[in-house]
Amino acid sequence: MTRRTMLLLLACGTALALAGGTGFAQAPEARGLPYKTAFTVQAVPALAAQVPARIRQAGVLTIATNPNTPPTVFVAEDNRTLAGREIDVMSAVAHRLGLEPHWVNAGGFGNIVPGLASGRYDAALANLSVTAERLKQVDFVSYFDSNRLGLVRATAGAQAAPTQAQAAPNADLMSLCGETVGAGSGTTNADVLARQSEACKAAGRAGISIPLFPSRPAGVQAVMSGRVPGFFGPLEGLRYMVSISRDTLTMAGVFEVPGDFVGIGLQKDTALTPVVAQALNSLIQDGTYTAILKAWDLEYGAVPQARENGAILEPAGK
Repeated sequence: MTRRTMLLLLACGTALALAGGTGFAQAPEARGLPYKTAFTVQAVPALAAQVPARIRQAGVLTIATNPNTPPTVFVAEDNRTLAGREIDVMSAVAHRLGLEPHWVNAGGFGNIVPGLASGRYDAALANLSVTAERLKQVDFVSYFDSNRLGLVRATAGAQAAPTQAQAAPNADLMSLCGETVGAGSGTTNADVLARQSEACKAAGRAGISIPLFPSRPAGVQAVMSGRVPGFFGPLEGLRYMVSISRDTLTMAGVFEVPGDFVGIGLQKDTALTPVVAQALNSLIQDGTYTAILKAWDLEYGAVPQARENGAILEPAGK
């Protein structure tokens, strides 16, 4: 049984699948939430020696997350243990640096960047897109190209989630003109819709009405209940929700957007940023990174190199 199949079977019996509430928050002083990963990574002493003294001496890295978006990051069947792409990637980075990751539930997506900027956490992963505005507050190291977005709608018939081969872009954003399409509040996906709405108007067509929701599961639940006709967001999360929806959802479109890089958030101007980039690049080079993405059926978003801060937003090869 593949890891993805196990995840689908487990999630079918949990409220997390479409409800989205994790039900707990945790202070960073605590020992850290339990997590699971199938990847064993050895420390590299030369990299570990570059970790800032405070963190190196403590031996732990406090990492914030918002675990309600499978398969990116979620709470497993015991309603406590963290799992997902981000858990695998950042746990591997921490172990490569000779550190133990202490995962913390930030209690909501909106708490991530402020908590990181205030020094509450050493790092954060919550499907955070790297933007010029966020770079004013925190550092980033890129690790995923979320260049494919999906649109889900309610359906009365069976519709399987797209496979890796079926995940190729097949829709034009102009097809959304005049529609009502939900998105996550404060996300770059909502920004994509807002820009597209202006493009629709410039072309003489009706704009897009964009109701915002506090989380992806909340938006998908609104589609299922008939409150909105569609929800727009990261392909990997939405196709997962389609696959466990018992035929109540369909993937209505896959859209390609310019590189929307997801990053590991770090405190602003910390000496940890280049070390994390080096650790991640070592995982790219030895194949661990590719193996992690493959385990979650997310190879399409692989980056060839981890980049830092402003370089992430520059054209590839510059």
